[in-house]
Amino acid sequence: MKAIVNVYLKEGVLDPQGKAVHHALGSLGFTNVREVRVGKQIVLDLDADDPEAARKEVEKMAETLLANTVIEDYDIEIVQ
Repeated sequence: MKAIVNVYLKEGVLDPQGKAVHHALGSLGFTNVREVRVGKQIVLDLDADDPEAARKEVEKMAETLLANTVIEDYDIEIVQ
């Protein structure tokens, strides 16, 4: 079973990397992009059989290590 954790900055937190990507896209002629936010994706290969138990464990991982919950939000997807 796999867990996919997407971590991204909370609304209102400045994203200088996103601004740089937005500027670069504009310079390359991609002018229809309103905003860019850059985050990270973590894919975990789990030795688990119960999706709900796996989700709870991954949530603990996200809360303690994978995300800085002061400035970042995250979402979890469990893939069988």
